[in-house]
Amino acid sequence: MDDKKLNKATFAAGCFWGVEDAFRQVKGVLSTSVGYTGGHLENPSYEDVCTGLTGHAEAVEIIYDPSKVSYDDLLDVFWRIHDPTTMNRQGPDIGSQYRSAIYYHNNEQEKAARLSKQKLQNSGRFLNDIVTEITAATTFYKAEDYHQQYFEKTGRKSCKFF
Repeated sequence: MDDKKLNKATFAAGCFWGVEDAFRQVKGVLSTSVGYTGGHLENPSYEDVCTGLTGHAEAVEIIYDPSKVSYDDLLDVFWRIHDPTTMNRQGPDIGSQYRSAIYYHNNEQEKAARLSKQKLQNSGRFLNDIVTEITAATTFYKAEDYHQQYFEKTGRKSCKFF
């Protein structure tokens, strides 16, 4: 397949294992990588990011075929799989590395992300305000190999044992 027809999306929604697993189920998503983005330390390790001091979020980088799945469809998945109203927390995972964030790769993604956030905020689905940050994508550092497709490798389907 011609790479020029493929797009990239990056989302943070808590523990990256579950986020990756959810997006891997979407038809048109060709590949996923878990990693770290949005921080100030170059080449952070999992241990670095877990301190909460690097500024990174656990995130998933997605390569998708826009002829099979739209960015708006990916945004819909993103909003469904986590609680975007909790600051720096998803379930039992607490810290800035678990924040809700959309990292856009172009102006069209930024516009779509901001519009979808506003529509969701106005929908009344959530009692509290949506705290998801929407910011330009920066360097994405791929996490260690043992984190990639973690649920598929281990058979676990939860991040709750941390």
